[in-house]
Amino acid sequence: METFLRGLMRRVLAGDVPQPWWIPRRVLTVVSADVDATVGVGAIWIVSRPKSPQTREHIALLEWFGEQWRYVGGGSGPGDDPVNVDVLDVCNGGGVLSLTRSIDPPRSITAAPWIGCAKVRLGRDVGHVLVGARRIENPKHCELIAVWTSPYISRGVRPVIVALGRDGAELSRISPHDSLDTHTWARLREEL
Repeated sequence: METFLRGLMRRVLAGDVPQPWWIPRRVLTVVSADVDATVGVGAIWIVSRPKSPQTREHIALLEWFGEQWRYVGGGSGPGDDPVNVDVLDVCNGGGVLSLTRSIDPPRSITAAPWIGCAKVRLGRDVGHVLVGARRIENPKHCELIAVWTSPYISRGVRPVIVALGRDGAELSRISPHDSLDTHTWARLREEL
């Protein structure tokens, strides 16, 4: 599995479509992959048997260490039902302690960074999203995985995520500890 994930990371870094040509999408679909090359972390969102009642989603977190990508953790579960999103929805985040950095002297487990990720669903009017300072284009299917690092003491804290329109105007944002974005909050206030 680690060899397969490394191959996907190479494809993403080369700017290729992460879906391997030799795997039919009905068997396994690479929904999204994200790499923050400045800190050497990546995340891959895979769905196995996407149209089956036994659909399983897998998220893999990888880290660049020792001149190669290493799998450091992830998780899997039943697939999510498709959701219609107006502008921005951030869900199903997760993370893992940087295993490779914790074994890199003079660092220790207490100094190792936390690698976090979240699935992000976007509306059709969103041109791109900012995850912290990184810009990620909105894919055609409007779903992506975003990865980041944070200090161990702040683990689980995601960066600010901002959805921008095709003209660059801010449409909505979600802060690190919020569960709903500003567009959804505004709609809820109007309905009250």
